[in-house]
Amino acid sequence: MSIKIEKKIVKYTVASADEAKPAAVAAVAGEETSNVIHMHEKIERPEMLVGATYKIRTPLSEHALYVTINDVVLNLGTEHELRRPFEIFINSKNMDHFQWIVALTRILSAVFRKGGDSTFLVEELKAVFDPRGGYFKKGGQYMPSLVAELGDAIEQHMRMIGLIKDDGPDEHQQKLIAEKRAQYEQKTQQAESAGNSSDFPDGAQLCNKCNTKAMIIMDGCLTCLNCGDSKCG
Repeated sequence: MSIKIEKKIVKYTVASADEAKPAAVAAVAGEETSNVIHMHEKIERPEMLVGATYKIRTPLSEHALYVTINDVVLNLGTEHELRRPFEIFINSKNMDHFQWIVALTRILSAVFRKGGDSTFLVEELKAVFDPRGGYFKKGGQYMPSLVAELGDAIEQHMRMIGLIKDDGPDEHQQKLIAEKRAQYEQKTQQAESAGNSSDFPDGAQLCNKCNTKAMIIMDGCLTCLNCGDSKCG
């Protein structure tokens, strides 16, 4: 690496090998960092991509939706290896909404390939509400629309590849939830039905924080058994 000297040399000293080593290491580290490839729109599609397919079954249609998200692996085999979404496809036997499905997948794929932070797509999609009303998916989670459930599938995928960090309850909250749930089961002395699709007690109310029917009254206060949210703070 050459350095152009712009000013007149007035003094110099001979550096020892130990003094010169940190500068050389820093130069190599800077060169390695500059070679790290980040997601951008000029990256060409490889011949093969890795991905996952998510099945979405809703009461809005008798046919399920299959959402496939393919990822590109950047800096393969190095410590800077990253897996980022590259394209998305949606397939179903129900072709009633074929036009908007194709349009949505093309826009989402374009945003993925553009690079930068694409996690905002999750919140945007999950904020779409169906004017006819939403529905509860398996497990008791409320979905305001089919588009919102598509956003939920993308969120699951981004968590799987490490693009979104898990912000679930911490150790203290998990312990509190476990204690509250044990107290409730002891009070009611009712085992959950084997055919119940929800992991939470019957009659539980919808939690405004995690959109799950897991709010029960404990000690005179509404408490969520899923995320630990409490009306009493």
